[in-house]
Amino acid sequence: MTQVRVRFAPSPTGRFHLGSARTALFNWLFARKTGGVFVLRIEDTDPRRNTPEALRVLLNGLRWLGLNWDEGPETGGACGPYFQSRRQAVYGRYLRKLHDSGRTYRKDGAVYFRLEGERYLEYDPYLKAEVEKVRAAPQVFVDAVRGQVRRAEEKDFVLVRSSGEPVFHLVNVVDDIAMGITHVIRGEDHLSNTAKHCELFKALGAPLPQFVHLPMILNNKGPGKMSKRGDGVHLEDYSRRHFLPSALVNFLALLGWNPKDDSEIMSPDRLLEKFDLDGIQKGNARFDEKKLAHVNTEHLRRLPREEFMQRSLSVLQGAGLDVSDLTYSRAVLDLCRDKVRSLDDLPAYVTYFFSDSYPVDEKARRRLMKREDSLPKLQQALACLQSVGEWTEAGLEEGFANLARSHRQKKPFAWFPVTRFAVSGRAGGPDLLPMLALLGPHRTLTRLRRAGRAQRKE
Repeated sequence: MTQVRVRFAPSPTGRFHLGSARTALFNWLFARKTGGVFVLRIEDTDPRRNTPEALRVLLNGLRWLGLNWDEGPETGGACGPYFQSRRQAVYGRYLRKLHDSGRTYRKDGAVYFRLEGERYLEYDPYLKAEVEKVRAAPQVFVDAVRGQVRRAEEKDFVLVRSSGEPVFHLVNVVDDIAMGITHVIRGEDHLSNTAKHCELFKALGAPLPQFVHLPMILNNKGPGKMSKRGDGVHLEDYSRRHFLPSALVNFLALLGWNPKDDSEIMSPDRLLEKFDLDGIQKGNARFDEKKLAHVNTEHLRRLPREEFMQRSLSVLQGAGLDVSDLTYSRAVLDLCRDKVRSLDDLPAYVTYFFSDSYPVDEKARRRLMKREDSLPKLQQALACLQSVGEWTEAGLEEGFANLARSHRQKKPFAWFPVTRFAVSGRAGGPDLLPMLALLGPHRTLTRLRRAGRAQRKE
C-alpha cells in the first residue's frame, strides 16, 4: 500500500485562524493514525502579505498545538523547497509539459489552461457541437466525506497571470503531484476549485488524490461562516489567555468530526486512537466559545499536579505576583485548583494570597457589606479569631464553633460570608477555614480590622 502523504498548505498573513488550525489538525491526525507523512508547505507567493513575522506566528502556533511536521520549513525533506516562492523552476517544468501537449495558450499576456477538446475547434468546426459536450462534461471524483461528486468546469482558466505570477490552481496541483500527496484534506470552501484541479491532474497524467473536504465552521450565532477577523477567532487569542493546547486540539477535532460514542473530553493520545475519516460529518460545525471554555476547564482538572504547578506559577509570575516562596505558592495552588476554571482567571482568583492590593467584587460588596448586621458580624469574627490559640484549620474551626455557641447558634456559617469578603474581596473561593489558615493570622486580622474601619465610615 502506498504510504499516506498529506499536506497543510497555509498562506501566512499575520495571524493563525482557528479554521486553518483545524485543517492542520485533521491532516496531522490522519498522518499519525496511518503512519503517514505530514508535509508543511508554505504558500508565500504574495510578498506584500507573507512576511517573516507571519511565518513565525504560524510555525509557533503549530508547535504550541503539538502538530509537528515531517517535511517542511526548518525540517527539510526530499521534496523541497517547501516555500512556493522558491519553486518557480518546478512550475516552469510542468507548464512546459502542458504546453507541449497543447493544453495552454496565451491571451492578454496571461497563460490559460485549455479544457480538453477545445484545440480541435480551429481544425474541424463540424465537430464543434460534440466538442462543446465534452467541454461541459462534469468531472466526477470521490470525496471521502460527500461520496461521489460531479462538478463541471466550463471555461478555460488562468494558470499564470500577465505579471508572470503562477496562480493558486497551478501551484497547488503541481506541488501535490511533485510531493506525492495522496490525500488532500482541506476546507469545504475549496470544493468549488476541485473540478479545475481534477482537469489539471488528468492533463498532467497524474492520478487524483483522495479528496476530503471538511465542513464549514459557522459563527456561534447566525448562519454565517466563522469570522476571519476579530477577537476569539485566532489561535494566538487563546494562547495569550493561557488556554491549554490539549484543550484546543480536543475542541477543534470536534468541529466537524464525531467520535461515534459519548466521548467529548479526550487527550491528544485518546483522540489519535479514535480518529478516522469516516467520522467527519457533512453538516456544518458551529464554533461555541462556551464549549471551548468547558473543554479547557476539564483538561485543566486532568493535568498532572506538577504540570499544573509549573503552568500556574508561570502565569502568576507573568501577572506580576511574587511566587518566590514556592512552598507557600504551591499550597495556595493546591487549595484553589479545584475551583479555578481557567489559567487566565487564576491571577485574579488568588491575588489576595500574595498581595494586599487585590480586586474587589463590587456586587458582593453591595450584597454583603450593606446589611445592618455586617459590622457587628465583622467585629465578632475579629474578636473570635484574635482569641484563637493555634492558627491551624482545627484551631480556627474550634474558634468559630465557640463563636456560634456564644450566640446560641449550632453552626458558625452566619459569620463566614463577611469574613471571607473582608479578607479576599470575593464572595466565593476555596473553603474558608483552610484559606484563613494559609493566609495566616497577620493578613487575616489586619484585613478584618481594615474592613471594620471601612464599615464604620459608611
